[in-house]
This record gives sequence, structure tokens and C-alpha cells, in this order.
Amino acid sequence: MAAPMLWCRFPGRRWALALLASGCHHRRGVPTESTSNWRRGQSSVSQQSLHTARKPGKGSQAWAAVVGLEIHAQISSNSKLFSGAEVRFAAPPNSLVSFFDASLPGTLPVLNRRCVEAAVMTGLALNCHINQKSLFDRKHYFYADLPAGYQITQQRLPIAVNGSLTYGVCAGKQQHEKVLKKVRVKQIQLEQDSGKSLHDDLRSQTLIDLNRAGVGLLEVVLEPDLSCGEEARTAVRELQLILQALGTSQANMAEGQLRVDANISVHHPGEPLGVRTEVKNLNSIRFLAKAIDYEIQRQISELENGGEILNETRSFDYKLGCTVPMRDKEGKQDYRFMPEPNLPPLLLYDSTSLPAGADSRQVINIDSIREMLPELPSVTRERLVQQYGMLPEHSFTLLNEVGLLEFFQNVIKETRAEPKKVTGWVLNTFLGYLKQQNLAVSESPVPASALAELLDLLDSRAISSTAAKQVFEELWKGEGKTAAQIVRDKQLGLVQDPAALERLCRATLDEHPQVVADVKGGNPKAINKLVGLVRKATMSRADPATIKQILEKQLSLSLSSTS
Repeated sequence: MAAPMLWCRFPGRRWALALLASGCHHRRGVPTESTSNWRRGQSSVSQQSLHTARKPGKGSQAWAAVVGLEIHAQISSNSKLFSGAEVRFAAPPNSLVSFFDASLPGTLPVLNRRCVEAAVMTGLALNCHINQKSLFDRKHYFYADLPAGYQITQQRLPIAVNGSLTYGVCAGKQQHEKVLKKVRVKQIQLEQDSGKSLHDDLRSQTLIDLNRAGVGLLEVVLEPDLSCGEEARTAVRELQLILQALGTSQANMAEGQLRVDANISVHHPGEPLGVRTEVKNLNSIRFLAKAIDYEIQRQISELENGGEILNETRSFDYKLGCTVPMRDKEGKQDYRFMPEPNLPPLLLYDSTSLPAGADSRQVINIDSIREMLPELPSVTRERLVQQYGMLPEHSFTLLNEVGLLEFFQNVIKETRAEPKKVTGWVLNTFLGYLKQQNLAVSESPVPASALAELLDLLDSRAISSTAAKQVFEELWKGEGKTAAQIVRDKQLGLVQDPAALERLCRATLDEHPQVVADVKGGNPKAINKLVGLVRKATMSRADPATIKQILEKQLSLSLSSTS
């Protein structure tokens, strides 16, 4: 039997969507960009890159942007925050709903220990102060996918406060250097997720799925220390890596496990902060950066054209590349916060305050969780730089690409090649092929063992670097051949016979007397041309260093004989 569906109708909904689809307009009818511009996909606003402020023209003042983030991360737990209902992605609608999740009368919340431990662990990793006493509150608002009419959260006294998150942004002329920046973490709080509304515009109805209702969330509130989309993107990516390293959240944005709300305003430096807008439910790091940069430029354009910024909630339309109004906040909503009467204060302990003889299953010890913290991404990057001598920006790339660090480490384990050479092949050749074909590391047709074998052949001088690239190209075809088989079948092995190489070098010198004269005349670069000619004769199957050594020897003999 099909799972039951709850639904409700919203008259006039289709009309509202049609109005928004006609173009990106400000609530008061002032267009942010012409419709024709959006159709061409050439919006002057969305295409402008922004770092900290728009550069002022002659006679105009500079603008500064202020960005704060609220990040909701779904806690990795088998059950929900206050009920025993299972947590599972893509389950049939309304199949994972307890009586408490559906808010049936008489049901009471039971706090999930795993969710509390995840919050404490995340707070410690973000350098937060962990409150040994925190409180739960009810936040009241009506929406169809919130059956209780309120959300249980921690508004008054959250579980963790006053932390910091360090992240790296690209700098330098070629954007290859990494500059570390820090954003303050205001608080981390535990709260319930709501259900999901599925809008059926064809029938003008909305279906409600309560599978997500009551799932535990960590809300990480960052202070407004950011100034552009790039900073927000890298900060959220760093947080995502930390959560995944801790195991407190899978933080998979594609599955809705990490969602971001961005609060954005602009002002002239030295003046009070401007009116802020909130862009809700950004579920992609790339769209997060685009939405923030667009909204900053939209506000600047609006103010420079004599308009005003409304305190409103907006959403990002990724197809149009712009933010669109959802609702205004000018009449501030009263959430009627009140203490949650069915949950006592949440008490945590450390080694000094732990009651004597306390049952470890009944209490949570902050210091015990601190000892369980795994290696965090910043420490991993430092280790990679020290252990393998790689550049800091290379360590960032290895961690930022999902699965790439594990692939790199597997290659290192199986090859005799120097770590520097492995780093170059993984980050340039391997990652380049992946990006070219838009593949994840897990989808690569070349396993770590195959690349390790290829690097061993290169390291032992069985093949040249040019031949190695040909072998990799053949490996990428995924035909099941090993690197050694490809070298043999394609006859890509280096010419190892010294006598044959000497004959080739002598013939090249005899055939190109003008280049030889250039070398004898004191042009050291001319010998590189001779090396290239010999390699061409061997179809790139000779080692350049060996060829150069033989040529130099023969040239020196030639010089001594003439003198």
C-alpha cells in the first residue's frame, strides 16, 4: 500500500509563481536588471566578480559588503532528535514518522544522546566555549510542514558559543597562494528540522512529507565577518570538511544535509551598516557564492539608482542567476519564544565537575569527547606539507576534492616515486582528466594502483615522461590493460642500448653542422635543439638527460680533436 500523503491547497499559488518567473524584480517594482538581459544570460550584475567592495568611480564613494551566515547541518544519527524514528534519505514519503513527529496529543520528547555528543564535538572543533547548562525553547510559527506549530530550538542559552573558524582564500596574481582568514562563530545550537513541502503546481496543491520532521540539526551561526561570495564559499567548505572529519554530519548538500542562509548588506566605509536581506536555503557552495555576489551588486545598484533596500527574505534562482523576493520582514514576525516545558535544562560535565560515581551512560563528559577528537583538516594540511614537502595550496586542493586525499595516499603507499612527483601527477594530470570529463574521484577509470605502477616505470627510467602521458591516456580508456602491457604493446619503452644512442647522437651532429657551430660558439641553449632532434628520431623513447650527456661527451671530444 502506498505511503499516506498529507496535503493542503494554496489558492492563487500558480499566479504568484508565474509572476516571479517573468523576471527578477524588486518588491516595489524597481527592476534590478532588464528581462532581456536575463534572457541573454549576460546580466552585468551577476557577472561582476566582487572581493570586498566595488571600486569607486570618479567622484563616487566605495562600497563595503557585510555577510553573515547561518548554517544548518543535519546530524549523523540513526534516529531523530526527540524521537526514535529512523533517519534515512530518500525513504518513501511519510514512512519514517513517529507519533511525536506528527505532533499527536500526549507525546513527549526524549533527547537523543548522540545528537548532544555531536554538538559538543563540533563546538570543540570550532574552538567554542561549551555551556555546561543549556536550555531548550519553543519557536512558534505556522507552516504546513511543521505540525506542532512550533520548533524546539535553543534561543536563550545554546550548547556552544564564542568560537572561530579559520579558512583559506586564494590570493596572488595567479590565485595560487592561500591566505588564512578567520570568522567568529557566534553560537551552535541544537534544533529540530521541519518536514518538506512538495509543491504540485499542475494541481495547485502542496503535498507534505514528514520524514524529515524532527531530524536533529546543528545550527552554526557565523558573525558577519565575511565580505564576498568567495569568502563565504571557502568558509562553508572548510566547515563541511570539519563536520565530515568529525563524523558529526555527512554534510552532503545534494541531499539537503547542509543548508545555508546568508544575511547580506552594503554600506559606505565609516557609515552605519545598511539594511540587510536574507537569502534562504542555499544548498550548493557554488550557488552560495553566486547568490551573495549577485545580492551585493543588486543592493549597490539599487542604492546608486536612488532606490532603497527592503528588509526581506529572498531566494536564489539558479537558472536566472539572480535572487528573487520571497517575503518581507518589515513587520517583524513574533516567534513568541518560550521555554520548552517538556525538556529540563541540558547539563554537561567536565572532569572537575563530574559527580563522584556517576554512570558514564547517564552523563556527557566534555573532556572525554575532547580526547576523542580526530585529526582536523587544518592539522592534516600541515602534516601533508611537512611529510611530503608539498606547497600549502596543494594540501588545500587534496582536501577540497572529495576522495582525492585518499587516492593520493594510496598511490604514495604503492609507488617508489618521490612524493613531489606523485603530487604533480595527481593534481595536474589525474585531477585535470577528472575535471575535463566532470567526474568524481570515485568514478575514475584509473585506480591508484595503476597510477602507482605507471610512476614506478617512470621512476626506473623504463619510459620517458612523454611516453608516461601516452600510457596514462591509454589507462584512462579503461580497457583493463596494465601500464606495463601498454608500454609493451605500443613499444613505448626507452631505448636502453648505449651504442645505439651514441650512433644516433653522432648522426644528428653530422646532419646539423650549423647547430653544432652554435654550441661551439658559446650558445648553451643550442644543445637542447640537438636533444630534441635525437628524441624525435627515437619517437620520444630516449631519456633526455642520457641523450644530453652523450651529446656533451661527443661535442667535447670534437672540440679537443680540432684543437
